Amino acid sequence: MIRPARLVGAGSAAFAAGLGALAVLQHRAFWSGRFDVGNLVQAVWSTAHGDVLSVTGLTGRQISRLGAHFDPIVAAFAPLWWLWPDASLLLVTQAVAVATGALPVYLLGRRHLRSDWAAAGFALAYLLHPATQWLVLDDFHPVALATPLLLWGFWFLDSDRLVAFAVVAALACLTKEQIGLVVAMMGLWYALRPGGRRAGIAVACAGALVSLIAVLVVVPHFAPGGGSPFEDRYGAVGGTPGGIVHTALTEPGTILAEATRGRDLSYLAALVLPLGGLPLLAPLAALTAAPELLLNVLSGTRTQTSIHFHYTAGALPGLFVAAVLGAARLRRRFAWARRPEGRAVVASTLLAGVLLGPLPVWRAVPFGSDLAAREHVGGEHADVAARAVALIPADAPVSATNTLGAHLSERRRVFSFPVLGEATWIAVDERRPSYRDQADAPVRFARAYAALLAGGRFRVVFAEDGIVVLRLRAESSAAGGTP
Repeated sequence: MIRPARLVGAGSAAFAAGLGALAVLQHRAFWSGRFDVGNLVQAVWSTAHGDVLSVTGLTGRQISRLGAHFDPIVAAFAPLWWLWPDASLLLVTQAVAVATGALPVYLLGRRHLRSDWAAAGFALAYLLHPATQWLVLDDFHPVALATPLLLWGFWFLDSDRLVAFAVVAALACLTKEQIGLVVAMMGLWYALRPGGRRAGIAVACAGALVSLIAVLVVVPHFAPGGGSPFEDRYGAVGGTPGGIVHTALTEPGTILAEATRGRDLSYLAALVLPLGGLPLLAPLAALTAAPELLLNVLSGTRTQTSIHFHYTAGALPGLFVAAVLGAARLRRRFAWARRPEGRAVVASTLLAGVLLGPLPVWRAVPFGSDLAAREHVGGEHADVAARAVALIPADAPVSATNTLGAHLSERRRVFSFPVLGEATWIAVDERRPSYRDQADAPVRFARAYAALLAGGRFRVVFAEDGIVVLRLRAESSAAGGTP
């Protein structure tokens, strides 16, 4: 007979292996991007070579990764890079880490639902939820590591193991600047428990302080020109943290309007409905997801209100813990809910996965999602791309479009075309519009590319299937010119 704990273990292993393999295959099929696989590969590569967290920014300036996001945990990958110097290291680690989050969900379920099978159901729902799966397949982002760390943090708080909580919470805070606010909310949740007031308030203050230092001190210090490079996403509600607070106090209607647009509500529904609405029955736990959710619904960037990206990482832990606690509350109040072996939540997350998830198998199911269903398949274009990037020397400064740049970032200088900088090699994929090239600025891209071909400073050394590689002419290099 299958035991619930073994089922959870098998499910986690299958998730790690399957989603990890899909992520690697998508990268090898040239569907990942310089943003955000390549720039994080460059940060790890630079750290492994003694230049801690150094990356080439969008404008071509060499900056610290901390000038974009407060995620110093990236530096911890450097020793592993010496053993496995490949982007697959980051993608596989991410899949394995996220998979381990099922265990604290299981442990919390077993304690509060008093049923191993019900607990296993919620653990499997965590693995089946489309947002969890997209979190692993949306390139690599350090904040994805916060999801399992915060889930373990909930388990340790629920067990009154404050030292263990402090360790995982501290690590989680190193994955992105807003995670400290999630930790702060967890502290407030704990403060409302019997005997948890003083410790909970201390946790809340510490978490909030970490985020404030990260947002107001660290990122502006390392960012070119100071200030966060993402403030323009919040222009409608004040831009800066202080501006957002001012808008909330003086124009609350503006905040409400921005947070309740159609795509915002659809985003929230896609997170909560697969869990049967159970998080709403434990609002205090669900509020720990508020920092991440508010940042997303107030943003003017559409990707932040989609479960297809990594912007759910700080919200998923609180929502799943609230779902477990909501189910426990339901069991206490209604006799019919006393044997909820997790079947309903497994069924609802599975259905959501079919309709909204990234697994290729769903494209064969009626009404199943086909988004990214073929991105793991390499094909001729990927073979051509692999041959093209192999021509470029490992130490040469290069300018590349986004999907090619993901495979050319293991070097000190790599530019996002059409930024050239001092590049001596250029790699362009005309067939795959992506971030910061044809997809975002097609006119600018077309003009820059036409000027490049007509300029004569570079010569074409490879052109096949829409992929073009150019090299700086020897006479231009000898003259000391920069492209």
